[in-house]
Amino acid sequence: LELDDVTSDFDIAAKERGKEAAEAQGLSKRTIYKVDVPANRYDLLCLEGLVRALRVFKGRMEPPTYKLSQKDPEPNMRMTVAASTAQIRPFVVCAILRGVTFNQDRYQSFIDLQDKLHQNICRKRSLCAIGTHDLSTLKPPFTYEALPPKDIRFVPLNQTEEMDGNRLMEAFSTHQQLKNYLPIIRDSPVYPVIFDSNRVVLSLPPIINGEHSKIKLETKDVFIEMTATDLTKAQITLNTVVAMFSEHCDNPFTVEPVEVVYADDYPGNFFVQPGQKIVYPRLDPRPMESKIDKLKSALSLDLTPDEVRSLLRRMSVHCELDKKDANLLRVDVPITRSDIMHDCDLVEDIAIAYGYNNLKMEVPMTFAGAAEQPIVRLSDMVRVEMANTGYVEALNWALVSRKENFTNMRREEKPEDLWRIVSQPHEYSPSMMAVQIRESSCKDFEIVRTSMLPGLLKTMSCNKGQELPVRIFEVGDVVVQEPTKEVGSRNVRRVAALYSSTKSAFSVLHGALDQLMYTLQFEPEHERTEKSKRKTYTLVPSEDPSFIKGMQAHIVVDGCNIGVIGELHPQVLGNKGFDINLATSAFEINLEPFLDWL
Repeated sequence: LELDDVTSDFDIAAKERGKEAAEAQGLSKRTIYKVDVPANRYDLLCLEGLVRALRVFKGRMEPPTYKLSQKDPEPNMRMTVAASTAQIRPFVVCAILRGVTFNQDRYQSFIDLQDKLHQNICRKRSLCAIGTHDLSTLKPPFTYEALPPKDIRFVPLNQTEEMDGNRLMEAFSTHQQLKNYLPIIRDSPVYPVIFDSNRVVLSLPPIINGEHSKIKLETKDVFIEMTATDLTKAQITLNTVVAMFSEHCDNPFTVEPVEVVYADDYPGNFFVQPGQKIVYPRLDPRPMESKIDKLKSALSLDLTPDEVRSLLRRMSVHCELDKKDANLLRVDVPITRSDIMHDCDLVEDIAIAYGYNNLKMEVPMTFAGAAEQPIVRLSDMVRVEMANTGYVEALNWALVSRKENFTNMRREEKPEDLWRIVSQPHEYSPSMMAVQIRESSCKDFEIVRTSMLPGLLKTMSCNKGQELPVRIFEVGDVVVQEPTKEVGSRNVRRVAALYSSTKSAFSVLHGALDQLMYTLQFEPEHERTEKSKRKTYTLVPSEDPSFIKGMQAHIVVDGCNIGVIGELHPQVLGNKGFDINLATSAFEINLEPFLDWL
C-alpha cells in the first residue's frame, strides 16, 4: 500500500480551475487520501477492507475469523446448474449475507467494490460477473440456465420496459458502461440467465441484474451469485465480497452457505462433474508450511521465530510455531489473501511489516557471474555461420494467422499427435497443435507459429522485387502444445533458411545446410571416415505436404528427425499460397537437441 496524495475536492478543483472557481462551487475541504493498492490485494479495494487491514497492522484488532452460519445449507437454498450453461458460462458460485445494515456510505462502497472487482480480477466480466439481490423479493431454490434470447423476458435494472434478450442487446448498445460487455455473449445462440422458483429473472449475466430484486438501503438479506468461465477467479471474488461486507451483518463475519447442484446431464470438466453438489462459500483457511530460517535469510534479517510470526500476523496472516520444530512455521492463509501462494509471498509480507526502509543493503556472499544461456549462445553461433554463407537474417512476428501457418503451407493440425512431442521431444513435425490466441482482435494474429517457414515465405512475398537470388534465414522460437507442461505448451528454438530464384538451386541451399552442420560438429553419413570424430546425419525421404513429393527429405540424427529440407510445392508458392511464383528451396531444423550432442 502506497500513499499517493493527500488532498480534497476543493484542492483538486483549485489546481484545475483556480481557487476562485473552487470557492464559487462551494466544494468540500474534507481530507481525501489517495492510495495505490497492489493489483493482487483485492481485500484493499474497499474502505472496509482497507480500514480492517490498517487496524490489524497497527495491532488494534485481531484478524477476523470468517465462518459459515451453519454447516449445511437450508434445504431450499440451492442453485441448480443446467447442462446448457456449459457452452457459454459453465460455473456459478453463491452465498447469502443475513441481517446486513446498509447506510448510504456502506451501500456505495458495496457497489464500488463490485465495479473494481469487475475491472480487475474479473477481467471486465469476461471471467466472472457479480450479481447481488434482495433475497426477500425472491423465492428459492434457484436455477441457472442458458436459453435462446427470445425466451428470456424481464425488466432490467433501473428500467421500466420488459425486454427479451434481443431487445436488451439493442437497448443497451448505446449505454455508456454496459455496451462494453455485450460482445461477451451477443453472438452466442443462448444467453445465461438465473431464475428463482417462480421463474422470476434475477440476472442475465454478465450484462445486468433484474429490477425485481434490486438492492435498496432497506435491504437486510443479500443473495450473491457469480457466474464465471474461470471457477478459481469466481471463488476468490465471492470470498472477497462476503469477507468485506459480512462485518455489517447482525453476526459479523458470518455467511450463510448455498448449495450448487450440477445437473445429471451436465457435461463434466476438470473442475466439476455431472450431479456434483458443492457448498459455497468455502471459508476455510489454506494451510502452508515454511522454514523460518529460509524466510529470514531471504531478507538477511536476524529475527527470532516469534518476531517472524508477529510480522506476518500484522499482515493479517495467522500463523503459529510448530511445537516440535521451532524452525517450522505453520501458516493459515485467510480467504482475503489469495495473493499468498509461495514462500516468496511470505517473504514479501515480512519485508512490508518490517519496513522496506529498515532493510540494510548488503553485498551477497555468493558470486553469481553473468553468462549466456546455452541455447542463446548456440543461436548466436548459428546466426554468424548462416550470415557467413551469404544469407540475410529476417525477424518475423511469432504470431501468425491460421491460414498462413497451415492452409497456405498445405499442412493440417493433428490432435492425435498431441502426445507425440512428449515421447519424442526433439522430433520435427509439421502437424503440431498450435497455441490459439483467445479473442484475437486481428485476423493476422490468431495463433503462435509452429513453423518458421511461413514467416520467411511472407518476407519473400513482400520482397520478390529484390535482386535475385534471395537468400534469407531466421533463428527463433516456435510454440507447440505440450500436455505435460504446466501452461500446456513449450517453446522450441529453430533455424530456417530459404533460397529463391528464377531457377531451382537446391544444391546451393543443401550446401548451406552442410556448412551449418559441419560447424555444429556433424558430417554427412556417406562422407564419414574411420578417423572422423564428428557425429553424422543423413537425409531420409519425407512426405511433408509443403514440399514437392520426391524432392524433399527429413534431416535425421541418431534416428531422430530434427528437420526437413526440399523444394517448396507450387501451391505454397502460387496465388493460393504466398504468391511468390519463384522456384524456392527451404530447410528448417530444431536446434535444441544439439545442446545434448555438442
